[in-house]
Amino acid sequence: MRASTSLCTPSVVRGTHTFKIAGYSLQRGLGIGRYLSSAAFDVGGYFWCIEYYPDGEMEMENGDYASIALDFASTNSEVRAYFEVRLADQANKLPPLVLLSKNMPIVFRSHPPTYVGKDFLQPSVYLRDDNLAIECSITVLAESKVAVTTTSIDIQVPPSDLSNNLVELLKAGEETDVTFKVRGESFRAHKIVLAMRSPVFKAVLFGPMGDRTRRTMNIEGIQPAIFSALLHFIYTDSLPSMGHLYGDDGEEMVKHLVMAADRYAMERMKVICESILCKNLNVQNVTTTLALADRYHCNQLKNACLEFITSPDRIDNVVASEGYAKLKRSRPAIIVDIFERETKSRKI
Repeated sequence: MRASTSLCTPSVVRGTHTFKIAGYSLQRGLGIGRYLSSAAFDVGGYFWCIEYYPDGEMEMENGDYASIALDFASTNSEVRAYFEVRLADQANKLPPLVLLSKNMPIVFRSHPPTYVGKDFLQPSVYLRDDNLAIECSITVLAESKVAVTTTSIDIQVPPSDLSNNLVELLKAGEETDVTFKVRGESFRAHKIVLAMRSPVFKAVLFGPMGDRTRRTMNIEGIQPAIFSALLHFIYTDSLPSMGHLYGDDGEEMVKHLVMAADRYAMERMKVICESILCKNLNVQNVTTTLALADRYHCNQLKNACLEFITSPDRIDNVVASEGYAKLKRSRPAIIVDIFERETKSRKI
């Protein structure tokens, strides 16, 4: 009789991402609750972001604190994973300082979004030439599988590098068949990739009214930096790093990316931008963000803005702001939404 063994093992994928913050001293004073975000990175087929708050996520009574968080950036997803976020000494003189970790798997979900954060004292000893390096290691657990075998051989499968291959293809410009002219700058791309990712590009390039032989297209009403970020998302399914943008500049870029995502029917890109804007709401920007959400049909962001405005401890300050007065003139129908939401909240 042949003997056999039944073995149940989890399938795991591990990955590490390094988020470097240059000119750290210039980031201080960004404001409590405002953060710098890494580019979305892929581990196990799921997207993650590191969020760093130079002045802390919340106001602290004592001490000079910063905050760190790991954000699950995938949409309509759920996965079990554990992780470690640490400061790395770029001179290799100090051991890594663990800021945030989970040694046992936890469930990350898109709805409601899973967010794990922690406060810590300012990392002055880990600064090198005013630069800070943050490492994040994530282990993703796939569904367990049962195998019946007479031997146990563990073959490590490398993570997917498809997005890396595609972005290198875009950078190299190999075999491109269309060039976009955007305010004097040129961007080369591949028609089939654009058509696969965007129904608008598919209609323009291959639809009944399109010209399949056309190799040059002029793009109006969009900035070169925004079009470049759009192409990056089309090829990688992630936004480019915006660590070089701070405060209002970063916020404005994300708002322009919402417009581009709506223009080219990139729904996942739009939702990612909604998530970023939602986490940066304040009394000064909530009315302009609400107007943007209403105009471009960002329903989740619109609901977040309405909830923010109608909070009892904020509504008086928002109504007294200049942005609220502009909102009444430009999009008066939204005021009805605010009134209805506020009325319902008082009845609850």
